[in-house]
Amino acid sequence: MASLFDINVFGLFGQLLIGLINGSFYALLSLGLAIIFGLLKIINFAQGALYMLGAFMAWMVLQYFGINYWAALFIVPLAVGLIGVIMERFLLRRISNEDHLYSLLLTFGIALILQGVFTHIFGSSGLSYKIPAELKGGFKLPFMYLPTYRAWIIVVSLLVCGLTWYMIEKTKLGAYLRAGTENPKLMQAFGINVPLIVTLTFGFGVGLAGLGGVLAAPIYSVSPYMGADLLIVVFAIVVIGGMGSIGGAILTGLAMGILEGLTKYFYPEASTTIIFVVMVIVLLLKPSGLFGKEA
Repeated sequence: MASLFDINVFGLFGQLLIGLINGSFYALLSLGLAIIFGLLKIINFAQGALYMLGAFMAWMVLQYFGINYWAALFIVPLAVGLIGVIMERFLLRRISNEDHLYSLLLTFGIALILQGVFTHIFGSSGLSYKIPAELKGGFKLPFMYLPTYRAWIIVVSLLVCGLTWYMIEKTKLGAYLRAGTENPKLMQAFGINVPLIVTLTFGFGVGLAGLGGVLAAPIYSVSPYMGADLLIVVFAIVVIGGMGSIGGAILTGLAMGILEGLTKYFYPEASTTIIFVVMVIVLLLKPSGLFGKEA
C-alpha cells in the first residue's frame, strides 16, 4: 500500500492515465446503456457482448477483407448498430409491453449466445490486433510517457460522448426523440413515426458499444469474454450516475475510471471492488443516482 508521503509521481500519473483510458470505455458503454434505458426503458444486458462483437468484427474485416482500422471505425459501429436494429425490431418489440425484467432476460440470453458462438469458433484465448502505424509512438511529458494510441482513445471517447449529449439534450432531433419515447401517442398524432425512432435509438446505443470494441481491439486482447466482466462494472456506473441520465453516465464513467486508477496506486487490493463500494454508498444515500431524478 503506497503512503501519501512516499508517492512516485511517474507511477501515480501512469495509473491515472490507465484509469482515464478505462474511464473512456466506461463512459462510452455507460452512455449507450443510459440512452437505451433512459429513453426506451430497455435493460440491455447484451451491451458487453456487442462491445465484444465490435472488437471481433474489427479483427475479422482486417484478417479476411483487408479493411484497416480507420475504415473499421466507421463500418463496424454501423454493422453492430444494424444488428441492434434487428434485435429491437424482431425480438424486443415483441415484449415491449411486458415488465422490464423480460428485456433483461432476453438480452442476457442473446449475450450468452454470442459469447458461446465466438468461443466455439475462435476459442477462449485472445487475438491480437495491431495498432495502426499512424498512432504508434508517444509523447514524452514532464511527468510521464503518453502513448499516442491511448491519447487517441481519450480524445475520441470524449468527442463522441460530448456530441451525443449535445444531440440528445440540446437539439430539435433530441427533443423529438425524448418526446416520442415519453408520450408516443401524442407524437404519433403529429405524424412522427415513433416505432422507427425507438428502433434507431436502440441501434445507436448498441453502435456505441461497437465503437468501443473497435477502439479496444488494439490495446486489449480480442476474446469472447472481454465484455462480460466489463458489463457488470458499466451497469454499476449507470446506477451510480442515475439510470437514464445521459450526462451522468458520461461523467460517472470517467470519474470511476480515474478513481479505479487512484485505488490501484494507493491500495491495489481494493481496485476491483471500489466501484461497487461507491455504488452501494450511492444507493443508500441517493437511490436515484448522483444525477438521476427521483421517481
